[in-house]
Amino acid sequence: MSPWLRPLAALAYLLPWADAVGFGAALFRVIPSLQWLALPTLPVVLIEKGVPFGGFILFLVLFLAVVRNARVPQLVRFHVLQAILLDILLIVIGLAFQVLLRPLGDSVVVRTLANTVFLAALLAVLYGVIEAVRGREGDLPGISQAVRMQL
Repeated sequence: MSPWLRPLAALAYLLPWADAVGFGAALFRVIPSLQWLALPTLPVVLIEKGVPFGGFILFLVLFLAVVRNARVPQLVRFHVLQAILLDILLIVIGLAFQVLLRPLGDSVVVRTLANTVFLAALLAVLYGVIEAVRGREGDLPGISQAVRMQL
């Protein structure tokens, strides 16, 4: 894969990172200097919030124009689909938080679980970005197997 496509593959991980940043709110209150981690997500958040159905449109564009396009190199398609599946996982976890943990309010348990999701997502996104820049397929358990089955 040509070297200029590697950063493009890494950019796909902004999508799940934009959804993961919300889980770090409690951590940002304790360590305010970590808020700079949210800066790269601004373009994605602006599209998702500023355009009606922006998140869905962004998903469709990435899925149809990149993942299902055979002319796009396989490694780029792999990382984009892996980022999409990671994003879907984070959305489902966010919905579970809203439904199951809302009665607990802002308790220590909820904050701990949210921080755990945030840190796990940070590690998964960093790993994906590093592997994309290195030109290799990152192996996230469960997600990578699903990506390989789809491609």
